Amino acid sequence: MRKLLLCALTGLAVLAVPATAPADQSHRPVCPGPANAGAALCHAHVVTDARGTPHVTPAPAGYGPAQFRTAYSLPSGAPAPQTIAIVDAYDSPSIAADLNAYSAAFGLPQCTTANPCFRKVNQNGVAGSYPRKDAGWALEIALDVEVAHAICPNCTILLVEAGSNSFSNLTAAVNTAARLGATQISNSYGGGEWSGETSVTAYNHPGIAITASSGDNGYGAEFPAADPHVVAVGGTTLTLGAGDAWAGETVWSGAGSGCSAYASAQAWQTSLGAWSLTGCGTKRAIADVAADADPATGAAVYDTTTYQGRSGWFKVGGTSLSAPLIAGVYALAGNAAGAAYPATLTYANRSALHDVTSGSNGTCSYVRMCKGLAGYDGPTGLGTPNGVGGF
Repeated sequence: MRKLLLCALTGLAVLAVPATAPADQSHRPVCPGPANAGAALCHAHVVTDARGTPHVTPAPAGYGPAQFRTAYSLPSGAPAPQTIAIVDAYDSPSIAADLNAYSAAFGLPQCTTANPCFRKVNQNGVAGSYPRKDAGWALEIALDVEVAHAICPNCTILLVEAGSNSFSNLTAAVNTAARLGATQISNSYGGGEWSGETSVTAYNHPGIAITASSGDNGYGAEFPAADPHVVAVGGTTLTLGAGDAWAGETVWSGAGSGCSAYASAQAWQTSLGAWSLTGCGTKRAIADVAADADPATGAAVYDTTTYQGRSGWFKVGGTSLSAPLIAGVYALAGNAAGAAYPATLTYANRSALHDVTSGSNGTCSYVRMCKGLAGYDGPTGLGTPNGVGGF
């Protein structure tokens, strides 16, 4: 207990954030690619030293619950019971203990028998018979679970571990999450589009806010963010000011965006005033909304499943960070069950978001799809949270 308390106190000192964003930091993908056909890669990027070795610290060195909730003007909890499901591949054997260590460091509720706020199952919904351990996906799991808990401390977190990173297993896990009562489902992974993606039904669960990270390779569309039923989440560089107040955001250069090659756009997209400027025509545009994703302004993550020979406090970003963060915001709003497709809530209330108007994730024929501009743009969609009014 004394060790955890010391960690918490030290973490508060480390988390003092300057008014300007930190200089770019070296980082590497936790799940290096490319992805095989029919499979996905996790979208987490871990901060490294100049040699590419993951940087581990004795106390939190990235943004924590106070930074995210203050910057985005979020309430302290959801108004009604909510269950945020995290879908990832493979197993993290240490996640339950890691979540409680993270919670102790930041003063969040512990998930215990008396407060069963965390549950882990396999893709069939069974607590046990988990898939094999994978160190990269375990760090992804730690990021997703801990960020969801940070954003909504009174939510239940349901981790559903797919047997592998194949879309057949990941989609089975998504369906299991919906069957087990998830009100939000976060997916921090993606792979290449293919012609058969339009027949996938796993991401179509009306009344459940299903978020999908847009990708970390800059301009270019990935699946499942391309699925027209999900909330595709892009990425920003989040700058904090005094007292962790929001001081601005720009497009994170790695954030995915683009027009789907196969999926059709929904009416809530094509009705946008700037729709013709996207160049997507009748196809789905990515993203819908965004949040912090830059590893340089990434989240503090605690993981003791050894990754690259190291364990402890990592600093992690990627759109893997923004997807569970936005799932948590939908949980805080508590409105998803009342909307056939929760993305419509954001499109109908886009004036309640921070509009991101600068930065770029590459070059493209229609600059609105690869540059931060007033109104809708590809890398950040409609913008980032400014309270829960847009959700």
